[in-house]
Formats: sequence, C-alpha cells, structure tokens
Amino acid sequence: MNDNPDQRSAAKPSWWQRLSAGLKRTSASIGGAIADLVTKRKLDAATIEELEEVLIRADLGVTTAAKVAAAVAGGRYDKAVTADEVKEILAAEVEKIMAPVAQPLAIDAAARPFVILVVGVNGSGKTTTIGKLAARFRAEGRSVMLAAGDTFRAAAIEQLRIWGQRTGSEVTASTQGADAAALAFQALETARREGRDVLIVDTAGRLQNKAALMGELEKIVRVMKKLDASAPHAVLLVLDATVGQNALSQVDEFARTAGVTGLVMTKLDGTARGGILVAIAAKHELPVHFIGVGEGVDDLAPFAARDFAAAIAGLAR
Repeated sequence: MNDNPDQRSAAKPSWWQRLSAGLKRTSASIGGAIADLVTKRKLDAATIEELEEVLIRADLGVTTAAKVAAAVAGGRYDKAVTADEVKEILAAEVEKIMAPVAQPLAIDAAARPFVILVVGVNGSGKTTTIGKLAARFRAEGRSVMLAAGDTFRAAAIEQLRIWGQRTGSEVTASTQGADAAALAFQALETARREGRDVLIVDTAGRLQNKAALMGELEKIVRVMKKLDASAPHAVLLVLDATVGQNALSQVDEFARTAGVTGLVMTKLDGTARGGILVAIAAKHELPVHFIGVGEGVDDLAPFAARDFAAAIAGLAR
C-alpha cells in the first residue's frame, strides 16, 4: 500500500473530471450529432434547422435550441464551421442560461434548526441525496438531524438510519405507515429543543399526479408551520436526469404543491438526457443548488454553470 499523500490525491479524480465523465453520454450524443451535421458542409438554413432539431432531441428545450442555432448562424452563412466552433457556442449559450440559477444553498444560522424539506417522485434519489447533504453539513461543522418522513417504505427508514450512522447525524423515525406530518412535527420539536443547526426531512416518493399524496405533502408543510411559521426554510426537489422531459412536469406540480425553493439533479451520469436541466432552468428559473454524477458522497457537488456548460458541450479544460 502506497502512503504517499501526493500520489493518493493524484489518484482521486477532480470534480471536473467526474463531472465531464458523468456527462459523457450527453456530450457524446450532442457532439456526435453536431459533428455529423457540420462536417464537409457549409452552413445554410437547412443545416441550422437540423442543428436546432438535434438540440431539441437532446432535451435542451425549444427555447435553448433556437438560441444556440441562431448564435451559430450569426455571420456564418455559406461558410464552413467546425464541430468545435459549434460546441464553443453551445457552451456559451448554456452558460448564459444556467449562470443566474447557479446559486448555493445558503443555511441561515439564525434559523435553528434550518429546516430542509426534500421532495420528489419515487426513485429520484431523495434519501441518498439527504445522506450526502448531511455529510456535507457535518463536514462544515454543523449539527444535523434527519427525519425519516418516507413512512411508506421500511427500506427508506432503514436507509436514512444508515446515513445517520455514517454521518454522525441524529435520526428521528417511526414505524412504517406512521403519519408523516406528525413525525415531521416531532422532529422539528426535538431539533429546536436540542439546538440543532439543520433538520432535513425526507418524504415519501410520490407521483406528481397523485392528489392524495400531494395533499399529504401540503399537510407536512402546514404542520411544521405551527411550530415555526418560517419553516421549511428550503424545499428541495430532487430530480432524476434519466426521466428527461417528465422532469419538467414534476417541477410544475411540486412547485405548486410544496413551494419548491431549489433543485437537486441526480443521475446525470446515467443518461444522454442531461440537457433537460437546461430546459428546466430556461422555463422555471429556480435555483439549482446541487448536481450528482455518481453514488459516492463526493459525487454530489454545488452546481457551477461554467463547468456544467463546458461538460455538456464536451469541451476539454
């Protein structure tokens, strides 16, 4: 075993390396289509139209696709253009859209606890995201409590307990089938009494079109406000990048029901549809706090617009 610290740090990929590798399927899909389109061909109206279609198919959204196509067309008609030139323009346009929404999750130290409600559909990665956030906050020296509000699944309760042990965070849990709103109330009561810095509340994965489950989510919010009118201080919607366009309707419904304040996008490494985050940003303009490109604790990081734009365009850095 080699204990040289320089060699150990060199062996661990940087965030940029993990991000670009995680978005490889997306960038390869877009880059391959762009290269096929512009190689050995001068730019004309038909090429621009096809480029726009390529970007729409990559889930970047109609608005973004039109902006990129127009930017590529500017002053270049009847000229040869390289795939790299188009990628540079793509990255620049994506960065313009994403820069305003690239906002860190600010923890207000005056709110003790700072309550974070985590919502999303089944399988989006909520519980794992909570564990990674807990690890991040603990590394910053904050005391954290986790509330296992996904009372539909015993596995989710157990998963949160494991993350609590890993991160040194207290976990408030009940039995499967318990009232999630009552649990959230109890957790907030305890976290206030103990002076915790952060309380993160898990919720059951729910389909955004199921009225009863969305009603329960409204109840959780309503009950917590009885103890603290300003709670929850952040409502994070966890989105699975692999669902593509369906993520747009999820944002619509959860924003209406739970008052979403920011987004976390997971599983960007598992799809060629990473462009959906651009479409969401262009439409909703909600802060994007974190993105995930893997299962490791370090694979969830604050969102940086320039890095994301370069990675999605497949640019080297």
